[in-house]
Amino acid sequence: MAACLAGIGAVSAQAVPARLVPVSEFYFTEEARTTRPVVALQGEGDALADALLKAIARNPRAKAETAQLAHIAMAGGRPELGNELYGRVLRQVSPTEALYRPLLWNYGWDLLRNGNAADALGQWETLLKARNVTADWMPPTFALVLWTLDRRDEAVQWYAAAVRTHPDRWSGNDQYGMLLPDWQDGERAVLAEIQQAWQADPPQW
Repeated sequence: MAACLAGIGAVSAQAVPARLVPVSEFYFTEEARTTRPVVALQGEGDALADALLKAIARNPRAKAETAQLAHIAMAGGRPELGNELYGRVLRQVSPTEALYRPLLWNYGWDLLRNGNAADALGQWETLLKARNVTADWMPPTFALVLWTLDRRDEAVQWYAAAVRTHPDRWSGNDQYGMLLPDWQDGERAVLAEIQQAWQADPPQW
C-alpha cells in the first residue's frame, strides 16, 4: 500500500469561522447528489480495498476510487491515511465537478467521526459558501458540529432553522431515526440535546 500511495500530500486544516449562523430563514433544497456516499466500486472488506488500490495504481488520478478508499481508511481507524487520500482528491477536483460536493460532505462526516469537528465544520462551511444553496441537510448537520465544538448558541440557531423549515419533523426528537438513518446513535443523542435547548429558549429569526 505504501508504494501505491507514495507522493500523496496531507490536506491542510480548514480555518474555523468566528461565527456561523443561518443566512436564510428556511432550508428546503434537497441535495441528493451531495448527500450520497462516493462509490466507485462495489464490494466490502479487504477485497474492496485491494480492488481500489489496484485501480489507483493503474490510474493515479482515479478520483472516485481514491475518495472511496479514503473513506474506508477513515472508517477503519486510519485517519492519517484517510486525510492524505482525501487531500489528493481535493487537489484534483474543481468546484464545478459532480464529485466536488459529495466529496466535501463525506469528508466532513469522516473527520467528525474521527474526533476532528473543527475541520469537519470547515468542509461543510465550504459547501455552504460554494454556491447559493439552502439545503435541508444543513440545519441539523451544522447544529451537530457546532454543539460538538461547544458553540451552543450557534447550534441552537441552526436547529431553529430546521424547525422553521419543517416544524412537523424537528419540533420533537421522536422522528430522528427516520429522518437521520445514516447518523450514529450518539449523534442523534447530541441532536436531542440541541432540541431540548431549542425548546427551552427558541431563538427568533
